[in-house]
Amino acid sequence: MILEAMIANAAILLGTALILWAVAVQIDDVSFIDSFWGFGMALMAFTSWMQVASPGPLATLLMAMTVIWGLRLSIYLLLRWRREGEDKRYERMLRKDREKGRFALAALTKVFLGQAVLLFIVCSPAQYGILEAATQEPVSGLALVGVAVWLVGIGFEWIGDWQLSRFKSDPANKGQVMDQGLWRYTRHPNYFGDACAWWGIWIASASAGWWVAAATVVGPLFLTFTLMKWSGAALLEKGMSKTRPGYEEYKRRTSAFVPRPPKKAG
Repeated sequence: MILEAMIANAAILLGTALILWAVAVQIDDVSFIDSFWGFGMALMAFTSWMQVASPGPLATLLMAMTVIWGLRLSIYLLLRWRREGEDKRYERMLRKDREKGRFALAALTKVFLGQAVLLFIVCSPAQYGILEAATQEPVSGLALVGVAVWLVGIGFEWIGDWQLSRFKSDPANKGQVMDQGLWRYTRHPNYFGDACAWWGIWIASASAGWWVAAATVVGPLFLTFTLMKWSGAALLEKGMSKTRPGYEEYKRRTSAFVPRPPKKAG
């Protein structure tokens, strides 16, 4: 049953990605793929839950945790894309392909198919956990620990994004470094929150069975690596150091990921 459900999820995800790719080709912009990241994971959790005949409390809890996280992130990033336009990261990534008339193929292979595969992997704790939990009744203490970690993550994401949006909405802050609120304790409270949310989902899903934890730990591990070292903080900071005069000093005094008090000057 689990294998069949996962195959159905993969087919739904691939079909959705192809539809969105066609839209991207029409508007000549792939940047909205970022908003699909959260929506896609919410979709995978919901379709997993829908394939369970009589989902119990743990399956429903995992679905709700994933859907709440995913829809919030998706809406936030979609509104940001509508407000700010094409993301410079994707513009740089596809610039040569656009110039050589192969934008459509590059958008499919470099962006949409790759994102779909990574999304499916990262979302595996929610999918496997929901399908394995199925009609399982109790929500264990381990699941509640997962909820607590998830709540920390959600809090950091929501508050961090809200603080950043307010900061950027003030014209006086243009070109300045955001170092207030949660951003005083970590350079990436939203990324830290993202990682915590998925470690929380993984912990909660582990209560469905030890094999779920073993089979899906690659999800939060890969996400954390991505946020810290690959396409998240590392890529973002490379551009910030060039465009924000005080960013290097901010980096010296502020934790890169895990929140902690800022270092004193000197």
